[in-house]
Amino acid sequence: VALFDVSLDVQQGEILVVMGLSGSGKSTFVRCLNRLIDPTAGSIHVDGTDITALSTRELRELRQKNFGMVFQDFALLPHRSVLENTVFGLEIMGVAKAVRHKKGMEALALVGLGGWENSFPHQLSGGMRQRVGLARALAIDPPVLLMDEAFSALDPLIRRDMQDALLGLQSELRKTIVFITHDLGVVANVADRVAVLYAGQIVEVGTTEEVFYDPRHPYTWALLSSLPQLAQRDTELFSITGTPPSLYNKIAGDPFAPRNPYCLKIDVVKAPPMFKITETHYAKTWLLDPRAPKIDKPAAIDNIHDKMIKAFNI
Repeated sequence: VALFDVSLDVQQGEILVVMGLSGSGKSTFVRCLNRLIDPTAGSIHVDGTDITALSTRELRELRQKNFGMVFQDFALLPHRSVLENTVFGLEIMGVAKAVRHKKGMEALALVGLGGWENSFPHQLSGGMRQRVGLARALAIDPPVLLMDEAFSALDPLIRRDMQDALLGLQSELRKTIVFITHDLGVVANVADRVAVLYAGQIVEVGTTEEVFYDPRHPYTWALLSSLPQLAQRDTELFSITGTPPSLYNKIAGDPFAPRNPYCLKIDVVKAPPMFKITETHYAKTWLLDPRAPKIDKPAAIDNIHDKMIKAFNI
């Protein structure tokens, strides 16, 4: 999925969650950050270094030192033990066996898998395999963790355990984490800041409280309205009508316009700029233009603060 005009800062030590429905460009975005996918335009700066200008060797060294990645499908090697999977990155880097064994055991202890180091992936549950993936990322002690739908394959109880484990690790290690998900419950529980992605564009960004309790983009309204946990008894569950636009062709106007029940005439002809709401909250919608008519948020997200606390215990 293509990305278009994405500009975003990630602060040191924060958990930035990029959320949106399938096909919005989330995985493309996170894979651009470490150049698993090479962007066709623009730049990506890590500690002041534009990594799009690095050679293959320089990029490999930067990845080894700066990035750990946790994949949706675990990406474990079935013929290697839990410990051997955990230290695989260190092995590739040429770290001595005794040193990588020590670091691997420490990483496994951090994710609660002490004593499982000699087991193999097929002997573990889904949640345990995901913990191995997280331990492998932590073993190289990178300052940045990239997590692509890391919890989406897990059942709800294990997912909550993994959220708690991640937050516990973050309180101790203070990594910079970019977390990709379409699960708004995960967003509510782990994010410091949230970026909402639609059709390859960031349409809203802010702190978790701003995006959840004071959303401004109609797409964010729709995402929150569709949460089953917020639905009222004996009412029809909200769904977003239509389909996302094709990104093979240039989009005229706001890409969400054909699905937006609050669409203005200007939405179909001119793309909106990113409007500033607060120092940390921005949204790309013409509804924020001073000339736009006043439109109330959907009834489904009225009193959303209390509803979110009840639904997600946040």
